[in-house]
Amino acid sequence: MGKKLLLGAEAIALGALDAGISGVYAYPGTPSTEITEYIQKNNADRETPVRSSWSANEKTAYEAAFGMSYAGKRSLVCMKHVGLNVAADAFINSAITGVNGGLVIAVADDPSMHSSQNEQDSRVYGKFAMVPVLEPSSQQDLYNATIEAFDLSESVQLPVLLRLTTRLAHSRAGVNRTTARIQNTLNAVYAPERFVLIPHHARQQYNLLLSIQKKLEILSEQSWLNRLIPGLGRNGVIAFGIAFNYVMETRQAFNLNFPVLQIGQYPLPRKLIATFFESCDTVLIAEEGYPVYEELLRGYLENGKVKGRLDGTLPRAGELNADIIAKGLGIEQKKVRQIPDIVVNRPPALCKGCGHRDLYEALNSVMGSFTEHHVFSDIGCYTLGALEPFNAIHTCIDMGASITMAKGAADAGLRPAVAVIGDSTFTHSGMTGLLDAINDRSPLTVIIADNDTTAMTGGQQSSATGSKLVEICRGLGVEEHHIRKIVPLKSQLEINMTVLRDEIIYDGVSVVIAQRECIETATRKKRNLAART
Repeated sequence: MGKKLLLGAEAIALGALDAGISGVYAYPGTPSTEITEYIQKNNADRETPVRSSWSANEKTAYEAAFGMSYAGKRSLVCMKHVGLNVAADAFINSAITGVNGGLVIAVADDPSMHSSQNEQDSRVYGKFAMVPVLEPSSQQDLYNATIEAFDLSESVQLPVLLRLTTRLAHSRAGVNRTTARIQNTLNAVYAPERFVLIPHHARQQYNLLLSIQKKLEILSEQSWLNRLIPGLGRNGVIAFGIAFNYVMETRQAFNLNFPVLQIGQYPLPRKLIATFFESCDTVLIAEEGYPVYEELLRGYLENGKVKGRLDGTLPRAGELNADIIAKGLGIEQKKVRQIPDIVVNRPPALCKGCGHRDLYEALNSVMGSFTEHHVFSDIGCYTLGALEPFNAIHTCIDMGASITMAKGAADAGLRPAVAVIGDSTFTHSGMTGLLDAINDRSPLTVIIADNDTTAMTGGQQSSATGSKLVEICRGLGVEEHHIRKIVPLKSQLEINMTVLRDEIIYDGVSVVIAQRECIETATRKKRNLAART
């Protein structure tokens, strides 16, 4: 089948295609976006095309993938770590019902928060749901593990969580392919005793899930993702996922030969770990993210042997690397050369020509006339309005929180209460907050920064732009004459300020749609058009 140079995210995508998936469901989020994009780009020439359009959010993505599984087909659902919070309800309950066709959820965690609000570790969700979790350490292993994950899912009739992190998702390596599998035939189940989660059924299914746990542990004991690398001495390391690479790099760089136990499948293989512990005086636990399994190992194997993030041997926050592992092993290192002061950090900024710049200029001019001028914002490239030179927004918590926080502040008596949210974020999780505001007649103004794309993650298709936004707001109950459109351009500054001021002082719910195409996607379209002509 040949060898391909792939990102870790792309290795998952190719593995899923070769595993015979019928659909991929996702909402774009760094560092998971490239999984779906690879499938979209490599779908046209397939004998049976794979469904690969973007979903409105992670919850709708997971539930649709679950529906495809119910129909007997294999489905992949992709998201970043915080997206799993949005999909958690469906994910946890799908472990209770079980699945039909193979269902794999690929979750890309972001330790060190390169493009995220937190360092959340998705393995916690896997443990919470009591489903198998695979955490490969290389691009080749990601490809192989993705194929195996679908087989495992159908074998144990559970969703399987496939975890990777930013460094693995966005680094490249050669990947050898295997023979591709054809898609499953349609084979929908009729099993209301499983899939109708009334309490009577749910209790039975939960007990079944509990009874499967021993089998999952046995499978983990036998997994090729869990293996021993022999060594000398009685100081060992248990390495999870990508941390295995850092441990082996340290081993090679300093010509060391300590024993390493690589763990890439959960639940934990207790027998394998217990045997390893017996052969060691101390064990360093190297895992990227939270000390999820260090805590467990301290619980059932605590005898003073365990070292890691919890006792300060490794740092509690941020990504691991070979230098950190070496320090945790007590290895003296050369002094790191400091970057000279002449190299100045360059913070991120809105693109030159971006419509958000003109929106914030108008908004700042209007809000400056009020004693209190708090602006609640959301997650998107427009979040950069919090930085110089605009300093225009004052909150950004999670997807959709701009509208609901503005509503709560308005309910508390704060005037004016203004929310700024992007078109894609609005359809992801802003609509329900707006409905709450309408139902309570909360006095707030929602500004939808509509740039006709999901710009922050590379320009993916947005679920609702232009007239759709007007129709959605009207359908939710915003009064027709308080749904206003503006064009964020310098030439429109005075007009835009007038519209914003009128709606901000209105004692009710109003929506202002600032509509102008993203400068990057517009440039890309022109370039592609020129190339075709």
